[in-house]
Parts: sequence; structure tokens; C-alpha cells
Amino acid sequence: MKKKKIQNIIIGITVILIIGSIIAYNYSVEQTKQKGLQFGIELNQIQEDVNQLQLKFYSEKNRWEEGDISKERLFDFYEKHLTKFKETIFRYDELTPPELFKSSVELLKLSSESQLKSDSEFIEWIITGDESAKVRSDTQIQEALEYEMLGLVEFYSAKTGVKNYEEPEKFEAPPTGLTQKVIQVSENMKSQCDKEFKNELGEFDSDKIEVDWFNCINEAEKWKTEHLP
Repeated sequence: MKKKKIQNIIIGITVILIIGSIIAYNYSVEQTKQKGLQFGIELNQIQEDVNQLQLKFYSEKNRWEEGDISKERLFDFYEKHLTKFKETIFRYDELTPPELFKSSVELLKLSSESQLKSDSEFIEWIITGDESAKVRSDTQIQEALEYEMLGLVEFYSAKTGVKNYEEPEKFEAPPTGLTQKVIQVSENMKSQCDKEFKNELGEFDSDKIEVDWFNCINEAEKWKTEHLP
């Protein structure tokens, strides 16, 4: 458990440091530069908040094990933790990332969602003692780490203009389950296209908007093709 905790903390801190670097990234157009600056600040804050939630999550468990808090108080904290985590994840949808960074944001969101599922199963294990819940929690943690690493690869690919994984000295793409993950990200990107360009009836308000939607869908397909293993 300590190993898992340390692993999560290290990954969380690494993400904060890496994503924080986008704030200094040079955009060629001033308006885009300002948009990217704000996006970098907001994304970095979300990742930092996720990291702090995880630090507190394991800290409270340790306090309970050491007898500093009651089990009732621990469960009360867990309930609030899940609520705060869901609110934090919702903030990914409020970001307005530059086009090249949209897929990396989606991957980091999926990572946080997997971590939330892991926490929920972990809580179930603490409450019921059901070992299968502990196994599911560990599985979701692995999913979260894979999404996170893929998100970082995608982030740096966008930042440096490299759209592949052929930089072994810097990155190593997660070896398993990538096909399903890439397809899921692509479908999520398409869903975002629908939300952005279609009205409440699922229709287009103008021909131009329909063209923009079509281009958005094509970009999602192109991203899938480029990233399928």
C-alpha cells in the first residue's frame, strides 16, 4: 500500500511539473498565446488539486490506522473526498485548450476518473473487507497510471510538434491496452464535437457550423489513426 501511495504521489508531482511548463510555451500568435497561458494555469491547478486530494486520501487512512481518528470520521471524510474529486474532474470540461492539447486533456481526465473509481473501490474494501474490491481498486490504479503516461506523451508530442512515440530517451508508450484506450479517447473527442457544434435537437444552426463539426470529427479520426498501436 505504501508503494502504491508513493507511486501515486510521484506521478502526481511529475504531472504538475510537466504541465506547468506549458505556461512558458511560446505561441506564435498573441491571442493564442494568452489563451494557452490561461489554459496552462488552469490545467496545472487541476492536476495539483488531484494530487492534493490523493495525499489527503491516504493521510486520513493512516491517521485512522494510528488511532488518531474514529472509523466514523474516516467514512465521513471518504464521502466528502468522493464529492470533491467529482467536482475537480468536472473542471476538465471547463477548460478551453488549444487544439493540439485537447487529446492530452482528455487522457488526463480519464486518468483522474480511473483514480476516482479506484478510490471508490478502496473505500468499499475498507468498509466491507471485500478483497475483490481491493483487487478492482488496484486495477483502476494501473489504468489511471497508463492513461496518465499516455497523456504526458501526447502533451509533449503536441508541445514539441512530434506526433509519435519515437523518442525512447524521453517517453515509452504504455505497452498494454492501448487500442481500447485510443478508441475511447477518439470517441470522447467526437462527443465533444457534437456538444460544441450541434444544437439541442442534434442539428446544425448553419452550413458553416456543419463544416466545422465535420472537420472536428475528421481530426478525431486522424488522431485515432496516428495513435493506434
